[in-house]
Amino acid sequence: MAWLVVALSLIVIWIASIFKVFFGATSSSKASVLDDGNKKNVLFVIAHPDDESMFFSPTINYLASNGYNLHMLCFSTGNADGKGSIRKDELHQACAVLRVPLQQLKVLDHPDLQDGFGQVWSHDLLAKFIDEEVTIHDIQTIITFDNYGVSGHCNHRDVHHGVLKFLHTNSERNIKAWELASLNIFRKYSGPIDVWLSILSSTRQPSKAIIVNEQPWKSYEAMAQHLSQWVWFRKLFVSFSSYTYANTLDRINP
Repeated sequence: MAWLVVALSLIVIWIASIFKVFFGATSSSKASVLDDGNKKNVLFVIAHPDDESMFFSPTINYLASNGYNLHMLCFSTGNADGKGSIRKDELHQACAVLRVPLQQLKVLDHPDLQDGFGQVWSHDLLAKFIDEEVTIHDIQTIITFDNYGVSGHCNHRDVHHGVLKFLHTNSERNIKAWELASLNIFRKYSGPIDVWLSILSSTRQPSKAIIVNEQPWKSYEAMAQHLSQWVWFRKLFVSFSSYTYANTLDRINP
């Protein structure tokens, strides 16, 4: 009987969380991401094709729905398994779903920035490419990984340090930057339930921006464009990952 009560309780919490996503997703903390209400140029800095769909889609959906001008810099084609050209095409298809203009997507295939565990990416080189994108497109806000990189992947972590390097050497340009918070394993796989935990954490730390995904089905659709990666465990990830339902962004203060 006890297990039945627990199971029913979890189902009720899950359903309530889904209702929160669809009917109560607006949050005043969102506005702090781009503060003054002007439609600014925002640059997402990621490591691999599918990072945008697996991790950043709540923020991308929110910004795209509110008329912000989105750019994306992906530092590799994800060629660890020899599928780089395929994965690059899949990223274009996913960005079309997420309404990131394809002419504002840049995917690099630099010999010193190849996908893979154990591949060390130069922070100076990363900062150089970020500088180019920020200058060409008049970027005011950068959104990227935090120091752990959600999954701990070394390429994610190097991207974070590349952004930090850029910010340190360009402090006079007043570029705002935000990092996607890495969550513990319980919160990471709690699905929409984490929406409540994220909102609770933001009341204790007002500097956090909580963005609830008003269109979680679009995250699933975007990830489904990555057919070469769309295996059973990634389908489960997108279904149960809290990153499908909400993003917690922390301001980077270099």
